[in-house]
Amino acid sequence: MKLLVTGLLGLTGHHLVPMATAAGWQVVGLDGDINDGQAMQDAIDSHAADALLHLAGVSFTAHPDSTEIYRVNTVGTTTLLQALVRTPKPPARVVLASSASIYGNSDTTPIAETQPPAPVSHYAASKLAMEHMARTYLDRLPVVIARPFNYTGPGQGTRFLVPKLVEHFSQKRPTIALGNLHIRREINDVRFVCEAYLRLIEAGEVGQAYNICTGASYCVQDLLHLLTQMTGHPIEVTIDPAFVRRDELHELRGDPTRLQRVVGPLTDYSVQDTLQWMLDESQASRDG
Repeated sequence: MKLLVTGLLGLTGHHLVPMATAAGWQVVGLDGDINDGQAMQDAIDSHAADALLHLAGVSFTAHPDSTEIYRVNTVGTTTLLQALVRTPKPPARVVLASSASIYGNSDTTPIAETQPPAPVSHYAASKLAMEHMARTYLDRLPVVIARPFNYTGPGQGTRFLVPKLVEHFSQKRPTIALGNLHIRREINDVRFVCEAYLRLIEAGEVGQAYNICTGASYCVQDLLHLLTQMTGHPIEVTIDPAFVRRDELHELRGDPTRLQRVVGPLTDYSVQDTLQWMLDESQASRDG
């Protein structure tokens, strides 16, 4: 079985490959400019994949170029789907990675897939627009939409919160500059998300959206406390107004009921498991 993956060189793709290979997939990366329609067409036609997982996109919520966000996340996905429609043998399943950020600041928590979207950033709006656009292809393509909540793992850039924290504690830096310490997010393991994607490729219902989540959330202070305990290193925190976003979501915690009903139980990685993995990898990279 051949699995075609966009964004294979990113955080998720890096960890997905060994898991997908172990599950019997031949993984092939779809490279090139996602907005280059002819290049996408040629690549898709040449591979004739059994399934496609679309991970490519602008993934940083605070990306400074809003035009680029829409160009890649929304228009680029349209170009990809159009190429899939035209290929002689379309994949039997197409899983698109959206984002839980489409829900915005919800008064209801945990958030189920039935919660009306209310995006408060260009990133979230671009993902919601992508979802709406993708649904216009349901009569021609077997599309499944995944909405991952926050996740992390070794290899994620330090502009993201958890890798930044891990780097500072691993290197035993005396201080760290942060933004809002009270926001709450799920801190899921990238391996959990990869496993969910692979299960959705096999069992996801066409036309449905699925939260990839655990239902557990943590504030920044929780993570600081855990990392202090795990490393034995206290760190002084300063608040930098530049890191406090105007459109910050107060809490983003999902309801995994629909996902669990369709894919069954997934591997349970505690936040301590994930943080220790990242600390170990950070130490190994310095020693190597």
